[in-house]
Amino acid sequence: MPVAPTLDPLSTTFAALADPTRRAILARLALGETSVSELSKPFDISPPAISKHLKVLERAGLIARGREAQWRPCRIQPGALRGVDDWLERYRQLWEEKLDRLDVYLQELQAKEKKRGRKDKR
Repeated sequence: MPVAPTLDPLSTTFAALADPTRRAILARLALGETSVSELSKPFDISPPAISKHLKVLERAGLIARGREAQWRPCRIQPGALRGVDDWLERYRQLWEEKLDRLDVYLQELQAKEKKRGRKDKR
């Protein structure tokens, strides 16, 4: 039987976020802790399917599930997306630098055009 490859934490997070239902669950949990039954209300899927989505989110470290008597609260994990944010930050900086260089280049072109325009008017 083949063994499933172990994913690094960032890949696990992106895999969990790839599903729109899981993203909607996270959006709801961003508003505050709630029960599994409340989380499942907006979705037209079975309770076992919701449970599977929650397990994926939990494995990725994006949510935590608790147990308080009969209530099974779910909550978003603070800082759970820090790894994604750190990864994106590198690319954000790269593109900001490229856009800054492009801005300087465009300003140089505009200055040349203005200079050329003045020469043509004489």
